[in-house]
Amino acid sequence: MLDALIIGGGPAGLMAAIYLARYRREVLLIDEGASRAALIPESHNYPGFKGIAGPALLARLREQASLYGAPLERGRVISLHHRSDGGFVARWSGGEILVRTALVATGLVDETPNIAGMNPAEVHSGRVRFCPICDGNEALDRRIGVYGSSDEAAKKALFLRTYSRDVTLFETGEKPIPAETLKSLGEAGIRRAGRPVRVDCSADATRVIDTAGAATDLDVLYPALGCHVRSQLATAIGAVCTPEGNLKVDSHQETTVGCLYAAGDVVSDLHQITVGMGHAAIAATAIHNRLGRNMR
Repeated sequence: MLDALIIGGGPAGLMAAIYLARYRREVLLIDEGASRAALIPESHNYPGFKGIAGPALLARLREQASLYGAPLERGRVISLHHRSDGGFVARWSGGEILVRTALVATGLVDETPNIAGMNPAEVHSGRVRFCPICDGNEALDRRIGVYGSSDEAAKKALFLRTYSRDVTLFETGEKPIPAETLKSLGEAGIRRAGRPVRVDCSADATRVIDTAGAATDLDVLYPALGCHVRSQLATAIGAVCTPEGNLKVDSHQETTVGCLYAAGDVVSDLHQITVGMGHAAIAATAIHNRLGRNMR
């Protein structure tokens, strides 16, 4: 029986693998290769780097985990079963395994715009970004667009006024924006436009055509359409989550299911690599202490 199973190979999962391997625990990390971090063209707020691409950061973390002997498997965990005598049976694409503890680091998936002309290359090029906390500073004094349907989209637009005077909010019209927020948008000088129907990309700009036929040239577009938290493996065995799907954890990152831990975006609505890595360090240390001594 393994000491720990880590589900997800993003920054949080890999950090947990590094810690547990250095604690000399028998650990296995299973990852299906869908980390949100892999979409980052370049991160500028990760400590120690002036800028590092998401895939490069993941590669460094995998190399470090392997250095300490943590096995990293490509595959998908299909289900967890909580055993009555403790621990879990995990069924994955490579078979079944028995584990004493499990850590869920499965992250989330951002909802992407369904707009004619939009393609994944726009995300990889940095023309479409999802996290203004991560990279708003790189949009300093540039032409910024925010696309969304609710108060949250308006709040994201107001936040981005920190970095530029040229901010446009493209509204879907599905949900009304509260009057107080509308007043704030006006006071901030944020332009309001209709729903985008087409995007034309060139070397110089992303041109957004809205329902009124108006064209707006942007340097960067931030969708604010919500996200899907990948917490189903945990909630299927009784773990409690928030209405948004984030797993509830205690100060040791343990969920409401005993011996089941969680770290990263599946827990926090502050979607930051450093936050997820902090979760992972706490969870891995708690797992090590829980399992008892493994003296040399």
